[in-house]
Amino acid sequence: MSQNWSPIIEPEALLQLENSSEIILVDARAGLNMEENYKKEHLKGARYVDLNRDLASVDCNPANGGRHPLPSLEKFSEVLSKLGITPQSHVIVYDDKNGSNAASRFWWMLKAVGHQKIQVLNGGYQAAIHKGFPLNTGIESFDTAEKYPVLDWQLPLSNISEVDKARNNPENIVIDVRDKNRFEGLTEPLDLIAGHIPGAINVPFSENLDENGFYLSAEKLAKKYTEILGFVKPENVIVHCGSGVTACHTLLAMDYAGIPIPQLYTGSWSEWSRSNKPMVTK
Repeated sequence: MSQNWSPIIEPEALLQLENSSEIILVDARAGLNMEENYKKEHLKGARYVDLNRDLASVDCNPANGGRHPLPSLEKFSEVLSKLGITPQSHVIVYDDKNGSNAASRFWWMLKAVGHQKIQVLNGGYQAAIHKGFPLNTGIESFDTAEKYPVLDWQLPLSNISEVDKARNNPENIVIDVRDKNRFEGLTEPLDLIAGHIPGAINVPFSENLDENGFYLSAEKLAKKYTEILGFVKPENVIVHCGSGVTACHTLLAMDYAGIPIPQLYTGSWSEWSRSNKPMVTK
């Protein structure tokens, strides 16, 4: 956690910052007609970011990088500028899926270009409303910023060839964060084939959360992932999901726990399952 900036902010702390001009609040809820839903209701002051348009470069063929490949650095720089974000901005992002939708993806992307002050709202949209954070409608008015300087993705990434090598290497661990039924090939709501990458282990992202949908404590997460990793170094761990979005929820959990952020395989199952690679299916 760079410079003691926790990747997570509690809803009570956000409420205290309600009238602060020092924060930029970002709504990263995703799904069908979500931008229209944002206009109907969102946390007051929040600026909208779209998963498909702003946080990915969606290709017509998911075999080329999966369903949500990273956008170009130039495109992401433009997105940040349009949101009014500068390298000094304190950015807080939320979604309505306990951080697993696009909030953690936005967190990872900002952190990966070197941004320091970026946090995900614990408990998300619902928790903020429960604590009394005010709502608004329409589109928020704010100033854009000068071009955000980005040079490279500074957090570790893995491609399909590297995953193929790592899955059979005892010095590596490949973690699939999808739910157990998807991993075991019992159901697949999004991709063409149900199953998982041979050699991968299943650690569902939902296990990062308590019964109320909040992240477990840093201490509990540290114990959990230290036991899972064993003697494998974090830099030799690859984390994936269906399309490289929800995997960021686990990367955030590990960062919160004080563990160096492992590699992200953005192509994930959506790319692997379309690329003539070995698969474990039911």
